Amino acid sequence: MIERTSYDSPEYDVFKSNIKKLTGLDLNSYKNQIHRRVHMLMQRWSISNYDIFFKTMKENDQKLREFLDYLTINVSEFFRNPNKWTELQNNIIPKLIQSRGKKQLKLWSAGSATGEEPYSLAIVSLEARLAPQTPVLASDIDQGAIGIAKRGLYLKRQLINVPRELVAKYFTTSDGGETYAVNNEVKSRVSFQRLNLIEDSFSSDFDLILCRNVVIYFSADTKTALYHKFFKALRPGGYLLVGSTEQIFDYRKIGFESSGAFLYQKPV
Repeated sequence: MIERTSYDSPEYDVFKSNIKKLTGLDLNSYKNQIHRRVHMLMQRWSISNYDIFFKTMKENDQKLREFLDYLTINVSEFFRNPNKWTELQNNIIPKLIQSRGKKQLKLWSAGSATGEEPYSLAIVSLEARLAPQTPVLASDIDQGAIGIAKRGLYLKRQLINVPRELVAKYFTTSDGGETYAVNNEVKSRVSFQRLNLIEDSFSSDFDLILCRNVVIYFSADTKTALYHKFFKALRPGGYLLVGSTEQIFDYRKIGFESSGAFLYQKPV
């Protein structure tokens, strides 16, 4: 059995370095909860040696996929927390259109996982009749998750929050109604990119950034640094929406104004 204190060991330091080289994921940027998840998965696989654990994932894509999903929780659904999507569609997007004086907005799903969020954002952009010249940016550190997202195939339960009329409009179904595919109109509105939020530089002039249920395991310092990067990436008047457990307590120090629960605006 692996001791809880083993995440302070030299062997674990080597493991973290190897994982970063293989996946780009820097485990040092996370709180200790993520390290406990590493060891829980090792126990589940009956592995007590870090070298064997790493080799198992390096040589088996399915095991690596399981590891990344277990750590980064790449499980989502369309229109997660529906009230926030209603606010985006009925309030935030119209405000942005009015303030910009045009229907071309730059939108970003940061930490897009397997695609449910950026495709939801694409559907909102279609419903708002935003100009298609600037597709929704969907970024994630996990290339495997991006591959799943690009296929655009989802289970019925993942569409539980999608209004029936939007399901009929933007999805096609198969397998007796158990599998749904986003249509090409939605797909064309999303541009996927592998991006490390912690280490990579960002584009700029975004009107809306969604980063939800991504930083939950990040250390406090990592979160603050990331929110500063998001602030710089937004246009004046742009919004950042975070997850329902990710309130930014020092948002004023960063420069944001609060625009409601878990929603922050860069002043004009």
